[in-house]
Amino acid sequence: MFPFVFKFYRIERINYTANFKSTSRMNSEKALGISPIISCFSVLRHTVKRLVGLAVIFGFLLRLVLAFQVREDLNLLYFFKLSLLGAVNDSALTLIACLLLVLQLVGVSQAKYKKPWGYLIFGVYVVLLLYVLCFNTIFHEYGNVVPTIAQSFFLFKTLSFGLRLFIPKIRSTWSYIVYVSILFIYIVILLQFVVLGEYLFWDEFGVRYNFIAVDYLIYTNEVVGNIAESYPIKTILVSVFVGASLLTYWMLRGVRPAFAQPMEYKQKIGTLLGYGIVLVVCMGILNYTTKFQTTDNVYYNELQANGTYKFYQAFKSSRLDYNDFYAKLEEKEAQAIVNAMYKSTGLDNVQHIVDTVPAIQKNIVLITVESLSASFMERYGNTDQITPHLDQLAKESLVFDNLFAVGNRTVRGLEAVTLSRPPSAGESLVKQENNADLFSMGKVLKNKGYQVQYLYGGDSYFDNMKTFFGGNHYDIIDKSTLDKNEITFSNIWGVCDEDMFAKALRVFDANSQKGHPFFSHIMTVSNHRPYTYPDGKINISSQEQSRDGGVKYTDYAIGKFIEQAKTKPWFKNTVFVIIADHCASSAGKASLPLERYHIPAMIYAPGFIAPKEEKRLISQIDVMPTLLGLLHFTYDSHFYGQDIYNKPYSERAFVATYQNLGYLEQGILTILSPNQKIEQFKVTPKKDGAYRMEKQTKLDDYLVKRAIANYQVANCDK
Repeated sequence: MFPFVFKFYRIERINYTANFKSTSRMNSEKALGISPIISCFSVLRHTVKRLVGLAVIFGFLLRLVLAFQVREDLNLLYFFKLSLLGAVNDSALTLIACLLLVLQLVGVSQAKYKKPWGYLIFGVYVVLLLYVLCFNTIFHEYGNVVPTIAQSFFLFKTLSFGLRLFIPKIRSTWSYIVYVSILFIYIVILLQFVVLGEYLFWDEFGVRYNFIAVDYLIYTNEVVGNIAESYPIKTILVSVFVGASLLTYWMLRGVRPAFAQPMEYKQKIGTLLGYGIVLVVCMGILNYTTKFQTTDNVYYNELQANGTYKFYQAFKSSRLDYNDFYAKLEEKEAQAIVNAMYKSTGLDNVQHIVDTVPAIQKNIVLITVESLSASFMERYGNTDQITPHLDQLAKESLVFDNLFAVGNRTVRGLEAVTLSRPPSAGESLVKQENNADLFSMGKVLKNKGYQVQYLYGGDSYFDNMKTFFGGNHYDIIDKSTLDKNEITFSNIWGVCDEDMFAKALRVFDANSQKGHPFFSHIMTVSNHRPYTYPDGKINISSQEQSRDGGVKYTDYAIGKFIEQAKTKPWFKNTVFVIIADHCASSAGKASLPLERYHIPAMIYAPGFIAPKEEKRLISQIDVMPTLLGLLHFTYDSHFYGQDIYNKPYSERAFVATYQNLGYLEQGILTILSPNQKIEQFKVTPKKDGAYRMEKQTKLDDYLVKRAIANYQVANCDK
């Protein structure tokens, strides 16, 4: 398609003898039907043709190899059809991927180096480089790697442009080297990520890239380590780089002189407009051909697709269908187990919670604390004294000492305390589509006459929080609702915790004037990289940007909030629930290291709930149903979380990553993984707060069925 667009533009062929060794060679090339490569425009057309052809050939060979593995499910007609559709998909995606090549060749110009433009452009690059090198930028909010990448990029751009500006002789050579480098990287990605990566992924899961592959981006160390231990990685990498080098040489042989002939201005405009049309058409093709991937033959659907586009779709949708990838029971058996565990009926886990004592409609303030591992508290062995206020509150509260978070991200914690259900496979329900009007704490308390609110110091559009909470009966109060005079400090994540708690106090004052009880859920933000906060509040400077500082400042803000709340008339009629959303880190030697899921949680209500240490095993999803029990609420429930003081309660906990779904009961951790994989580990606490994990050679069928039933029914009941 791309070559046809170029035919609308006339290519000026000049300086033949300067660009080629001889006129006879040029004539012979014409006789063979080969277009002379004498300008950047010619180079672009030549490269795109070969790159598309290469992608189609590799795509066909990959499909042939994969189809051979499932040949009993495919016939020749099927393979012919999927190969044609596959070639269309591969061509479309490759044309889209040529964007960087187009921009690089369109950018080849002599005009931009002329005064004053050359010096202005160079000055901008220098300023940007100094900015990323010397200041705390937005790139620092995303970890150590991102700012390093940004600094390297601007350093390269500054040096690259500076050398070309001050040494004109190297301009065409430099442009050629950059173009070759981009093409080489393209081919490495094609060989390593598309061909080799898809083969290995198919070999394990029998499908193209999906959300599991997206998840691998998060757990890079584990994935790379697994590949290194499973395959001759050095040999593979050497082969890939040698192959990419040879293919790059083949594709760009003889094009070096063309870089001395940049595109003309009109040609650049025409190329960009033409390529823009190609982009739109190719995106439409990729989207349209997905309708052919809905047949009953899964292999046919998967083989015709383009793996890279499937990866993009998975990244966008963030779904991992439980029924397709995990071990299952017969539906009736799974439902019977769930109904027996929760004393429920029906397919949607209906429980009639009846209390003989009249309900106590106290205000409820739920504080979910960002990344607060139990190991940060002195109560659980920390000696750095970074949580003095939380440690003191724990002594005055009903405190849950053996409680585990369900996941390793904020959305998982929000899902757990709001919906009180096991974690979903793939992405959290908070980020999935069609997540409005679920059975939630907001719905229960709204029906009880409560004013229901979600307070967040940042932009609630982040992680789809605004859509989720807004669609589940919560009023949203976030950074956008604060006046300028209400903000004393903020960073990329939002206003500091003190500012949000101060706002909360004003909101609660207004709530109390209305004469109705309120349920307000506050999500903190300060204990998050870059760990910046107002100076002079704690003895750890914000300039250190340390995790300890973030923890201690959040602890300080919570302590200050509670002390200020004590002066309010509504305080005595309010219950405070303080719980972490997840731990600071979930990495460990085990796939689900339990010590990385151990979080603090407490219910604080002086004069109403007596201080108590609860040592039983509890899940994050049990905290809010337990509170409703303490308030003696009668209601119809669909929660999987339980009131731990209700006699049928049996100790168990859920812990999960995006793909590994864990169920802990009777000291046995059952892990359900894609590909219907099931593992069990005997869990033994150690003195240092960690857990010894001993893999069991024989599975406990009773616990396996209870794990499967919970996840299977919960993932299908949405």
